[in-house]
Amino acid sequence: MPIGTDSETSGGPSSRVKLVGRALNAAVSHAPWLWPLLRAPMTRYFDDLAITWDDRTGAPGVDHLAPLAVAVTKIDRRPERALDIGTGTGVAALFLAREFPYASVRGVDVSEEMIRRAKAKVGLDPDGRVAFQVADSAALPYGEGHFDLVTLLNTPPFFAEIARVLRHGGHVIVAASSGDQTPFYTPDAVLRRGFGRHGMTTVKTGVIGRGSYFVARKGD
Repeated sequence: MPIGTDSETSGGPSSRVKLVGRALNAAVSHAPWLWPLLRAPMTRYFDDLAITWDDRTGAPGVDHLAPLAVAVTKIDRRPERALDIGTGTGVAALFLAREFPYASVRGVDVSEEMIRRAKAKVGLDPDGRVAFQVADSAALPYGEGHFDLVTLLNTPPFFAEIARVLRHGGHVIVAASSGDQTPFYTPDAVLRRGFGRHGMTTVKTGVIGRGSYFVARKGD
């Protein structure tokens, strides 16, 4: 469920888009119990944008994926099962599948239209390694400790749910294509506290171009 990045227009996202993104990000980070009230309008919003999403955001581009590409080099084990939350049209999930050719990769998004377009990108997948489905990031359809890598690109974090589906020793990556200019941007201090409350330790933070990334590990 990513919201527009700096590629959305030549001048970057509008003030309104930034304001909406920051407000929703704050609600998810600090008051996740408000999400049931926000889910329906946000779903409609992203359903409407899905058809032009990649063009609006530059999602397939190098700059869009750069912070995620750097962040995956900071984890100390290659994942067997990876989950991309708020996958949109699936660009980040497909990147993970290329980066980790032996991993099973799942992408979820609250928008049915986004997922429809993500599925179209998979085509015929003889290995069945990549799959997309509509799912609520606050109530993921997976068991406890199912994944050893969870990624979020330009998406707000539901800390408790991420920690629940992440196995002990697994990593989470939160990346922002345009750093603190990304509408859905969560400051490192908030990420440290949020994940720390769920037994996760910060591994690495950094910037690449205009983007930024945060990496944490579950357990010691």
